[in-house]
Amino acid sequence: AQETSFRVALVAGGAAGTAVDVALFPIDTVKTRLQAPEGFLKAGGFRGIYNGLASAAAGSAPGAALFFSTYELMKQRLTQGTEERYHPACYMAASSMGEVAACMVRVPTENVKQKMQAGHFKTNGEALSSIWNARGALGFYQGYAMTVFREIPFVLIQFPLYEGLKKRWSQHQGSPSTPIQSALCGSVAGGIAAAATTPLDVVKTRLMLGRDSKGVAYTGIASTFRRVYEEGGVGRLLSGVGPRTMWISIGGCVFFGAYETSKELLTGVLD
Repeated sequence: AQETSFRVALVAGGAAGTAVDVALFPIDTVKTRLQAPEGFLKAGGFRGIYNGLASAAAGSAPGAALFFSTYELMKQRLTQGTEERYHPACYMAASSMGEVAACMVRVPTENVKQKMQAGHFKTNGEALSSIWNARGALGFYQGYAMTVFREIPFVLIQFPLYEGLKKRWSQHQGSPSTPIQSALCGSVAGGIAAAATTPLDVVKTRLMLGRDSKGVAYTGIASTFRRVYEEGGVGRLLSGVGPRTMWISIGGCVFFGAYETSKELLTGVLD
């Protein structure tokens, strides 16, 4: 397969990330409110479904660009000279490195976005000043470790599955997979990964929101996991699994479709 340059991956990844986050934002808001400690209706129900959109849009392009540029660069380096049977492990390592890089941008914007989605603040300015006054710059990275802890298992499932499905499809038809075929592979891979990692997403949401419905602060990953489980067992840990799986399945289709299309258009222009 043709290698993707750093600049092409950077721009294509940014375009893909923005397309998904803006188009599917309402589904993400429903998921966040289902996971909120106060429950869906008290967190806002279907009102203000676009609260936090500006924050999401601000972080989507740089976050996705950082992920894909790191992923493509590390994938090329790790697979070079490596036996093909070990390539799935290379994809796993490359995608994990991509997530660690992307979370540096994604977590601050996610903090603002989720607090607004749950109705904690009415404006971006109010959210930004409140987070800064409470904990300074560190406040924007609340839940960083948990976000990485959620994202790495997610990409360990998603990317080897995505690359494997694309490879099988291209072998079956005797030519490289088209952007539409890649989009479908991304949808299947994303949906499976999303459902499997929903409990981690619930814990991440709670840590970012900061406190439970009684105002008691969440203090760590293990403690938050236990407190959510005590609220309603496995069912509570799977809060929002439907919207999350739907959002990432549709999102995976749009994301990988936009990414592969952007790559086709940009290769040769930015190389």
